[in-house]
Amino acid sequence: MNKLKERWSIQSNIQLVIVFIVFAITGSLSAYLAKPILNFFELTRTSFPEHFFGGFGYYSLRILIIFPIYQVLLVAIGTLFGQNKFFWNFEKKMLTRLGLAFLFQ
Repeated sequence: MNKLKERWSIQSNIQLVIVFIVFAITGSLSAYLAKPILNFFELTRTSFPEHFFGGFGYYSLRILIIFPIYQVLLVAIGTLFGQNKFFWNFEKKMLTRLGLAFLFQ
């Protein structure tokens, strides 16, 4: 745990627990919110063919929907837990690694 605290520049175990809680809430909530969004556009699992590519297409689309929801929720929920600075820096680093650094300029 000390290695992780050093890597993320976290000072206390409480802050580390808060960070883990935020990651857990954000991941669960973003996966939960993706289904109603897909349903709104009438893109349910049954609207895709019943073979490998149908399932692959549906779940690929769902992951593409989850990704931006996750990014927004990570900063929002992190802010609610008083960790805005940590999660904003984490977000910038992650999006920069994905080649989306232009979003911050």
